[in-house]
Amino acid sequence: MNPKKISSRLHTIIKSAIVAVILLFIFIYIVVAKPDYRIMNGVAHIAMPLANGVGDLVTWPVRAGGKIIKRVHDIYNLEQENEELRARLDQALADKNNCDIALIENQELQRQLDIVHENPYASVVADVVFDNSALNHGTFLVNRGSRDGIKAGMVVISFDNTLAGIVIDSGANFARVRSLIDSNTNIAVRVAGSEVYGFLAGNGSNTPTIGFFSDHKFQADAGVKLVTSGISGVLPPDIFVGTMKNDSDVDVITPRELSRVMVLKFNSENDTYR
Repeated sequence: MNPKKISSRLHTIIKSAIVAVILLFIFIYIVVAKPDYRIMNGVAHIAMPLANGVGDLVTWPVRAGGKIIKRVHDIYNLEQENEELRARLDQALADKNNCDIALIENQELQRQLDIVHENPYASVVADVVFDNSALNHGTFLVNRGSRDGIKAGMVVISFDNTLAGIVIDSGANFARVRSLIDSNTNIAVRVAGSEVYGFLAGNGSNTPTIGFFSDHKFQADAGVKLVTSGISGVLPPDIFVGTMKNDSDVDVITPRELSRVMVLKFNSENDTYR
């Protein structure tokens, strides 16, 4: 840029400022010493625009600096918000990744333990209306019967696919179910994820007992999960039965824990579901 042009503009600005100041003083003198309103109005029309222009010129750097500072502050706030949002996004992605890993591991564990959590078979939903646990018995009634296609031998499970009992007889609108704690219960089971087999026997208490016959050296620990073996054809295989409490007692679902169940239409004659 030409220095002469800058100097010329600067001289013009200085002259204008001096004229504005002189006119302002003249205006103040007239107002104080000789208050002639016609002169005051005339001077005001000249002095005030000049004074406003000089004021705008003088205060422009301050106003421009204020806008720049405000813009910088806004940009800083946006950067802070962006950093916080990025941190939240990274955490959400990490949580999702952990959930995906846990889901895959859970599915693999279920596959290894042979525990079936879904069944593709025909079933009838029923409500538990009565239970009887007197004299070492553990039976209960459901409000569905032969009119709904329920027959003796069909399997009853809870809504989390845990074995609850076997239908022993049915009327038109009800069916009686023998639970796993009943003293007449004796079903073939298997240690989930292995080829160790045994028989679960009810005894009237809340914890039936198990005896292993395929591997007499097998030592069951607390937490071992049991599923139906399917070897007798009386029950479908791989339904969750219960969890070992110690080396002989099994924690199973009891009638008093049930309010609604599913009756699987199992036909033990050909080992299929209807």
